Amino acid sequence: MGSTEDLDYPQVIVQYSNGFLISKVMFTACELGVFDLLLESGKPLSSDAIAAHLGANTIGMERLLEACVGLKLLTVEMTQEGALYRNTEISNIYLTRSSPKSQYHIMMYYSNTVYLCWQYLADAVREGRNQYERAFGISSKDPFGAMYRSDEEMLKFMAGQNSVWSICGRDVLAAFDLSPFTQIYDLGGGGGALARECVSLYPNSTVTIYDLPKVVQMTKEQFVSPEERQIAFHEGDFFNDSIPEAELYILSKILHDWDDDKCKQLLAKVYKACKPGGGVLLVESLLNEDKSGPVETQLYSMNMLVQTEGKERTAAEYSKLLEAAGFGVIQVKRTGKLYDAVLGRK
Repeated sequence: MGSTEDLDYPQVIVQYSNGFLISKVMFTACELGVFDLLLESGKPLSSDAIAAHLGANTIGMERLLEACVGLKLLTVEMTQEGALYRNTEISNIYLTRSSPKSQYHIMMYYSNTVYLCWQYLADAVREGRNQYERAFGISSKDPFGAMYRSDEEMLKFMAGQNSVWSICGRDVLAAFDLSPFTQIYDLGGGGGALARECVSLYPNSTVTIYDLPKVVQMTKEQFVSPEERQIAFHEGDFFNDSIPEAELYILSKILHDWDDDKCKQLLAKVYKACKPGGGVLLVESLLNEDKSGPVETQLYSMNMLVQTEGKERTAAEYSKLLEAAGFGVIQVKRTGKLYDAVLGRK
C-alpha cells in the first residue's frame, strides 16, 4: 500500500458507502432469477426479453442489468438489435441455483433476514446485544429460537449454511489429516453439507449430526437421504443434553455464536465425552492476533453482535478456550479461504 498521499479518500468513502447498493443489486438479480434464466437460455438475451420472461418492468430490468455489467456479474454485447447480456463464469458457478457451488441460498438469507437485523447495528453497538426484538418483534434471549422462529426461516438458514460448506467445507476438513478418526460427531451439523464433505474426503468415517430435534427432522426431509448410510443423526441440545462418546467432534461455526462462558461449558462437555487420543476440530473464521483483520472476519464479528451472543476470535483465544477445557497439542491451520481450522487433542 502506498503513502497516505496516494489515497483518494473521497473515492474510498464512496466505495464503502456503496457497499449496501452493490450487495442489493446482486441479491436482487439472484432473487428475480436473472442468472438462472441466462444460464438456461444458452444464449445472450436482450433486456426486453429478460424482463418479459421474469415479469419485470423493462426500464427497471435494463438498469439492473447495466449495474450487473458494471459489477462484472454479466457481460454485454452491442449488436444491431441492441444490447445482449450473458452471465460471466463467476455468475454461472456461484449465482445460479442449479450450480453445485451455488451461493444463492446464503445470499437470500442475507438479503431477507440478516439485513433486517443490520438496520439496527447502532442499537446493537449501544446495547451489546442482538437485534431480533427490533427487527422481528420476537425475544432476543434465545438467538436460535429467534433464528428458527418458523420452519421457513429455519429452512432458509440451513440451506444458506449448506451453500457455504459447498465451497469451504473441503478446505477446513483437509487442513489436518483426520483419517485416524472414524467415529465423528458434527455438533450443530445442521443441513449436513459438512458431514457429506467429511465422509467423501474420509470414506472410512461415519459422521453423526447432533442437532435440535426439529433441525434433524428438517435435514432428513430436505437435505440428507437415507441412502447416505455413513451419515447418522442424534437429536438433542448439546448444552442441556448428554454428548455421546466419539473419537472426533466437529464444531463448525458454533463457538462464534456464544460468549466465553458458554464456550467453556460446551468444550468441557466435549472433553469429558471424547475418547482418549481423540480430539475436537473447530472451524471458524480467525482474526489476526492483533485483530487488524481480515476485514471479512471483522464484519462477521459485527454480524455475531446483531444476530447472536458471540464474536469472532483469534487463534490464541480459541486455543485458550480449548486448554481451559483440558485439550492439549493444539494445532492451527489458516486455509487462506473464509474459514480456518483449529485441532485440539485429548
